Amino acid sequence: MKKKLKKAGESTLVAEVQNISKHGIWVLIGDKEFFLSFDQYPWFQKATINQIYDMKCYHDKHLYWPLLDVDLELESLIYPEAYPLVYK
Repeated sequence: MKKKLKKAGESTLVAEVQNISKHGIWVLIGDKEFFLSFDQYPWFQKATINQIYDMKCYHDKHLYWPLLDVDLELESLIYPEAYPLVYK
């Protein structure tokens, strides 16, 4: 049985939006769950459900919401202290 190779840049890591609440969104990446609060990630607050659920994972380390043009490095969720966010 031949295995089909994945296209370059296509992620093998399972990454998906799990839930949206009035406070933020829950994202499952591999076996870890992350909460992205609207206070810290305000670009999601006024987004539609379709815009939030349309998330891509590239190279197992880069999250991208194409309908919102939002990029997040997975490292910034794992080690938030190394990536201070300031939104004004």
